[in-house]
Amino acid sequence: MYNEKRNLTMLTDLYQLTMMNGYLKHNMDDSEAVFDMFYRPLQNNSVYAVMAGLEQAIEYINNLHFGPEDIEYLRSLNLFDEQFFDYLRSFKFSGDIYAIPEGTPIFPGEPMIRVRAPIMQAQLVETALLNIINHQTLIATKASKVVYAAAGTDVLEFGLRRAQGPDAGIYGARASIIGGCVATSNVYTGQQYALPAKGTHAHSWVMSFPTELDAFRAYAEVYPSSCMLLVDTYNTLKSGVPNAITVFNELKAKGYKPVGIRLDSGDLAYLSKKSRQMLDEAGFPEAKIFVSGDMDEQTIWELRSQGAAIDVWGVGTKMITSDDLPALGGVYKLSAIIKKGVVYPKIKISENPVKMTNPGIKDVYRLYDNATGKAIADYICLSDETIDTTKPMEIFDPQATWKRMTVENFTARPLLKPIFVNGEQVYQSPDLTDIAAYHKEQMNTLWDEYKRLVRPHIYKVDLSQKLYDLKQKLLLEGNCKQQHK
Repeated sequence: MYNEKRNLTMLTDLYQLTMMNGYLKHNMDDSEAVFDMFYRPLQNNSVYAVMAGLEQAIEYINNLHFGPEDIEYLRSLNLFDEQFFDYLRSFKFSGDIYAIPEGTPIFPGEPMIRVRAPIMQAQLVETALLNIINHQTLIATKASKVVYAAAGTDVLEFGLRRAQGPDAGIYGARASIIGGCVATSNVYTGQQYALPAKGTHAHSWVMSFPTELDAFRAYAEVYPSSCMLLVDTYNTLKSGVPNAITVFNELKAKGYKPVGIRLDSGDLAYLSKKSRQMLDEAGFPEAKIFVSGDMDEQTIWELRSQGAAIDVWGVGTKMITSDDLPALGGVYKLSAIIKKGVVYPKIKISENPVKMTNPGIKDVYRLYDNATGKAIADYICLSDETIDTTKPMEIFDPQATWKRMTVENFTARPLLKPIFVNGEQVYQSPDLTDIAAYHKEQMNTLWDEYKRLVRPHIYKVDLSQKLYDLKQKLLLEGNCKQQHK
């Protein structure tokens, strides 16, 4: 879509290239590496995130190559020699990538993306994959929370002017649609992804005419069948709504049905209720009340709890920037080295338990209760393991292992899907509207306890016994190495 043909190969950290050169010098270029991308627990009352950005990650992988200008720039750094440049000239991704589809709710610690490729290739793609997936997942997650708070009323994405640059505005709008927004004010995103683009007029339109009534009449004359009027430029209840009603009556006499009014300031709970009463009494019960102005999920939840008569929410700054959480915290960690077909699991050990990694080549399954259709837990296991759903299965908390439960009458669905196999794309991204519908469907499989905005219940992400034992073995070996230094 947006600049899909641009070459982002150089969108990387320098140390990826210095490590690649080092692998080449140490004759490690024939080794394969397995990396997992996952995110760590969020610090904003979220227990889940929403996978997004995969379509752009696919475009990035498909366009990977070093052009002559790239090599000339790298030569100017005086860090690399001709052997490395010869390697870069024929660079092409030839590995496997598995990923969780966009729109899927995901949880901390589980692989969102698994890359298996020659070590130099797997190393290079780290930075760009993190950049692409972290950003869109962050915004899709925020949008999902906003939409949950709106509880069935429509949310529109209005963030372009406050986004941190054009890419953030375009892809942030895309991610917001995945999270459940029904339209965007961003015309470019609407064009590129065949989405509804929505908007009315600004206060400047009203201020450009002699009176507010003149401005409303002029707008209705141009857009009689889609007339939505901004009523808070001067005085919402004394002039804005009465003038809107006057124009709506004039439209009605001509056979048109007004869309509604927009509020952008003031006490939105009080103003919306009074406006609703005025519109109903004037004979316009179907006219919608649209609000905007620094909305987020908390504000929406509070307004709804106060009985605000609001039909549509325009959310901008706090969603497009993920105001309460500036970064997702997704990471990309080595989990295995493969030499001559032999897999050597790898683990990162840290004094901070949250920074320890899970070793080996892994798969992720979501377990569903057949009786309710609701998700029970996610289950991370080694890729050579299978799950027998015909028998009861015990799962346990990998941190507090005494917390155990037996799962019966359940279905296990793999979350990681093949995206690239031997460097060839085998997955076709769905249309954005289909991804949004899939997200809504998947969110309905989660109990509300996991989605509530304040102190949500923690969703279970468990390890198989075999993976847990491997992790403990490597931790013990790591500690022994430290003691013998």
